[in-house]
Amino acid sequence: MKKANFEDFKLSSDLLKAISLLSFTDLTKVQEQVIPAVLAKKDVVVKSQTGSGKTAAYGIPICQLVDWEENKPQALVLTPTRELAIQVKEDIFNIGRFKRLKVAAIYGQDSFYNQKKELKQKTHVVVGTPGRIIDHLDKGTIDMSNIKYLVIDEADEMLNMGFVDQIEIIINSLPKYRVTMLLSATMPKHIEKLCSKYMKDPVRIDIEDENKAEDNISQERYNVNEQDKIKLLRDITVVENPDSCMIFCNRKIKVDEVYSEMVNLNYTCKKIHGGMEQSDRLIVMNDFKKGYFRYLVATDVAARGIDIDDISLVINYDIPEDRESYVHRIGRTGRIGKLGHAITFSSPNENRFLEDIQEYIGKEIPLKTKPEVETVNDAKEEFEDKMNTTPELKEAKGAELSKEIMKLHINAGKKTKMRAMDIVGTLCSIEGMTKGDIGIINIIDISTFVEILNNKGELVFQQLQETPIKGRLRSVSKVIYE
Repeated sequence: MKKANFEDFKLSSDLLKAISLLSFTDLTKVQEQVIPAVLAKKDVVVKSQTGSGKTAAYGIPICQLVDWEENKPQALVLTPTRELAIQVKEDIFNIGRFKRLKVAAIYGQDSFYNQKKELKQKTHVVVGTPGRIIDHLDKGTIDMSNIKYLVIDEADEMLNMGFVDQIEIIINSLPKYRVTMLLSATMPKHIEKLCSKYMKDPVRIDIEDENKAEDNISQERYNVNEQDKIKLLRDITVVENPDSCMIFCNRKIKVDEVYSEMVNLNYTCKKIHGGMEQSDRLIVMNDFKKGYFRYLVATDVAARGIDIDDISLVINYDIPEDRESYVHRIGRTGRIGKLGHAITFSSPNENRFLEDIQEYIGKEIPLKTKPEVETVNDAKEEFEDKMNTTPELKEAKGAELSKEIMKLHINAGKKTKMRAMDIVGTLCSIEGMTKGDIGIINIIDISTFVEILNNKGELVFQQLQETPIKGRLRSVSKVIYE
């Protein structure tokens, strides 16, 4: 039987081009079932573990179905955390890059005023956390009247965080006739109730077996007293010598303590937890994705929605108090079919959490003996060599897409009454340029950003040095992608 591929779904050439450049090759099981169901405009309920390719599963059909000409948002994706909202926004933006889709991420601890301005412009997809979406609904700064596609992502985490009432408020503000997609790692009764109340004869897709933690992640544990955990962490990292490693703690204060100890030991290390400013958390996560440092100490704020390739090792410095968090933590390694490795430190006062986790995953996590002093000493030279070597930086997701796109900054914006039609008219007057060569246009107070597609950026940049826009020459410069 012929293996299914993305071409089978009759996607637009713009989407297929982006999918190819994003190195999506083989369909995952969840993509194989969700994409055709959503393209057929059917409601779907998906039960699937983290790392199974869910975002592309709903992102690809949404990007295919939305109408570029429509100015109002047509798709709404609800996520439990800011980090996941940012991740999903980036993924959908990349998939819809050549279709020129505008995607907005709306979440707390970010400027409401800037979000309001962004939502006033043409926006095709909104990704956001429930609380901030409701803030915009209350203030009338988001128009939901044309939402045709609703995604409730990580529904079980929404439930755990107490967002169910907010989700219902949002659903009741949307058009009745729409496609609704709900995705969750587990299906507790409250989520089943949500499905039966707001979905129309949904297609039920269960991919529980595709990416079971025990199938592709080597798990082990070490018994250790709390006061000895730092020494064990040092020994384990020396012996394992990972290229990239996430170390999870249960509390912000513990993250700070472990991070300080690792810095004192000269590890290339950063930390992330909910007590940090959102902008600082974003910088840390982006730098970790790129490989600027090897070790990240984090709370569960980094356990979901963090899509980073090739994390060699996950260490549970503290056993999570919630058994589902264990699966999400270790799911940062062994992504989409790759082999992963997870180690858990277990102190005597954490036994009840360990028992709960083992019951949940249906097996005992093998107990290992702590590395011998001789073993650690033998591994030190290789460990120190890697520590003293600058990590090889990873190419950002979507970097291939940007290679034929140039982003230009024009020194004029809303305050000088610049409009998208002014930019389009000027660009199309340049010989060799068409509307299809013009990407996303973003007009803010005193600046305009426009993407030029199809390797025509340099041509446009040179021509705009002597071509007036809206009656006068403007200062035009290139924007360097991160």
